[in-house]
Amino acid sequence: MTFRQQARFWLIFVVGFFFLVWLFSGILLPFVAGMAIAYFLDPLADRLEERGFNRTVATTIITFLFFLVFIFVLLLVVPMIGSQLAGFLERLPGYVDALRITVGPYVQHIVDRIAPETLAGISDSVKGQTATAIKWVGNILTNVLSGGLALLNFISLLFITPVVSFYLLRDWDKIVAKIDGYLPRRSAKDIRQCASEIDETLAGFVRGQATVCLLLGLFYAIGLTFVGLEFGFVIGLMTGLVSFVPYFGMIAGFAIGMGVALAQFGPSVDLALVAMVFGIGQLLEGNFLTPKLVGDKVGLHAVWVMFALLAGGAVFGLLGVMLAVPVAAVIGVLVRYGLRQYLSSRLYDHGSDQARHTSLQEPAEDAKS
Repeated sequence: MTFRQQARFWLIFVVGFFFLVWLFSGILLPFVAGMAIAYFLDPLADRLEERGFNRTVATTIITFLFFLVFIFVLLLVVPMIGSQLAGFLERLPGYVDALRITVGPYVQHIVDRIAPETLAGISDSVKGQTATAIKWVGNILTNVLSGGLALLNFISLLFITPVVSFYLLRDWDKIVAKIDGYLPRRSAKDIRQCASEIDETLAGFVRGQATVCLLLGLFYAIGLTFVGLEFGFVIGLMTGLVSFVPYFGMIAGFAIGMGVALAQFGPSVDLALVAMVFGIGQLLEGNFLTPKLVGDKVGLHAVWVMFALLAGGAVFGLLGVMLAVPVAAVIGVLVRYGLRQYLSSRLYDHGSDQARHTSLQEPAEDAKS
């Protein structure tokens, strides 16, 4: 098979894959969720298998415990989050009024120093950009809600996802071996290398980042509740859980937390304590959690992750958000592999090859003379 034929085959394969994802996006969510859970739990199943457990028994124990903990968290934490969130939305107008009274004079003092025509231009620009952002976010939320949280999909998540997770986790090694047997023999080594890099990237980001987000959420929730911030538990937990979107989670959580603190406490020591909780959280994340649990070899740039999450959510809804990081990891690994191939080819360093060829010819010509 020539290079052109290989390129055509893989292009058709990629286009066909995304076409099928788009075509069946309405029913794929429980299967993708089950696959993600199986991938997440596979190392634990391998460890139990190494200790003498039968694969089916290990899978049964792990799947049962995982969904038992998941249901326990849903029954315990979700009602608490729901009640705090409802209370927060109920108090939101009061917070806005308190902020207007507290911060309003300072804002007005700054506004009075700005020329009227400049202020009008800034106002028009902000209105236009805000309307565009609201419309864009609304489209993403509409896609996410309509594609992921419809009643049928919600029911399928409850009943189909555990079954899919169990069977995929039980047969994970067999599936990997079967796929490996279908690889083209000439390219099998390169494909295995790329697959290993993809697995390392996903393991480092998904498993590591999920643990970081959970620990951060617990730290922020406990810390903000301890300093007395109203609705600190839900604000802190959401800040940590949304931290898988680089920068966005921290910025949004800090803005909401400081806004509530300013409306609740005013300029006081308590406001500084809330800021200190977020500062300590960032120190823990940057110096301990992320280096230990995620590492520096993930190879997924923060901007690339943000783009992938937003693009996936806009196109495929919640399913796209779940597929965004794996697809981003695959594309990143393939791009790095292509760059390595290019840098080691004559296409990149053709001049050096010619110079080396000339230098090898010169001694031979001298010997002839």
